[in-house]
Amino acid sequence: MAKNQDLYVSPLVERNASREMAELFGAQKKFSTWRRLWLELAKAQKKLGLDIKQGQINQMAKRLDNIDFKRAARYEKEFRHDVMAHIYAFADVAPKAEPIIHLGATSCFVGDNADLIIMREAMQLIAAKLAVVINLLSKFAKKHRSLATLGFTHYQPAQLTTVGKRATLWCYDFAIDLQEIEHRLETLPFRGVKGTTGTQASFLALFDGKHSKVKQLDKLVTAAFGFKKTCAVTGQTYQRKIDALVVNTLASIAQSAHKICNDIRLLANLKEIEEPFEKTQIGSSAMAYKRNPMRCERATGLSRLVLSLASSPQMTAAEQWLERTLDDSANRRVVIPETFLAVDGILQILINVTGGLVVYPKVIAARVAAELPFMATENILMAAVKAGGNRQELHEKIRLYSHAAAAQVKKFGRPNDLINRLKADIAFRKIDFEKVLDPKHYIGRAPQQVDEFIRDVVTPLCRKYRKELSRKVELKV
Repeated sequence: MAKNQDLYVSPLVERNASREMAELFGAQKKFSTWRRLWLELAKAQKKLGLDIKQGQINQMAKRLDNIDFKRAARYEKEFRHDVMAHIYAFADVAPKAEPIIHLGATSCFVGDNADLIIMREAMQLIAAKLAVVINLLSKFAKKHRSLATLGFTHYQPAQLTTVGKRATLWCYDFAIDLQEIEHRLETLPFRGVKGTTGTQASFLALFDGKHSKVKQLDKLVTAAFGFKKTCAVTGQTYQRKIDALVVNTLASIAQSAHKICNDIRLLANLKEIEEPFEKTQIGSSAMAYKRNPMRCERATGLSRLVLSLASSPQMTAAEQWLERTLDDSANRRVVIPETFLAVDGILQILINVTGGLVVYPKVIAARVAAELPFMATENILMAAVKAGGNRQELHEKIRLYSHAAAAQVKKFGRPNDLINRLKADIAFRKIDFEKVLDPKHYIGRAPQQVDEFIRDVVTPLCRKYRKELSRKVELKV
């Protein structure tokens, strides 16, 4: 909660995202990462022969985290340049190093590289939370692998499936998302040490034209931050296409979240499955009986925000002129953090919801029983033919009885009496209706598909994140 209640505070931080994600995009993390970049640059330059003293390195290393933000703000107001402001603020607490801080570098050395470092950590956090959602959904699917439920296509009654099989559809979406996040992490490059327009000219001058040392400098700083590779080439910035790829991957998670949460909202209306609802929770300020699916509604709302944000990095990447323009900066300061914060908030909600879904088997069974007679007519027809009946005559009887039963349901709101009509006809006297109407005959391989999905898709993914699977969340609201 903001200390000054007159100021706007982002609901993404205040109400949705976890503290750990919010801290990744906080000022302390950003500017201490800048200082670490300056430190590693100086260490690599010293190692490669520049006249940098160990005392300068030591003083920088001791002053990485004690940042005077008020002083930096005064400098920025004076210089109208955030990087220069923090160079001066760093030099104030590490005066020995003042002559060599940011030596040969451009603003994007700290700005871009820090963004990539922070995005990598944020994606690692997203990956861990995705794994938790996948694990919880797989447990739910396994528990309800054989619970027959009415399937829907076009939101109209369709062939039966199982509650567990439906859950695998949700789970598979997130499994695909996790694989995409892992791909982004695996291929995310470091901008590295590229200079003002990406030519490394300033560093070539520092090392007296020795190309090998400039290349080694790039490799040393990249390795110091654990990246496997740097951008093959850059202008002043790394390719803004990378931002678009990362945000689009986050938008894919939002798509999956929107899908599952909409489905749960529909099922809640049918009273078949609900999100958790706490004892003291109030569903409506007016209608005291309400159990609104507010968590899923919040997740779908956040998902739409992410989907809308996804177009912005694409436009920014397209808009960059030649080696760079600065119209990317203000946009990226908003879009990248907000997208990560929103997706983190979505996953917080999903962990809570998927870990506490409430199923009502009797309601599900009643809906199956109401619709199954129509779906079972083909099986009834085949059984009656095997018992000696005429296929065409039996088909016509079933057609007439089905329409009559449907009229009772639709026009008068009465129960489906198709089976009673068929039982009363001597042509169907040899049919074992209890056997024909057993839902397990209409769910196909759904239970086996659940088992196979968990074995082949979920287990390998979760094995990599086994230390994260016990992660708990506490929703702020």
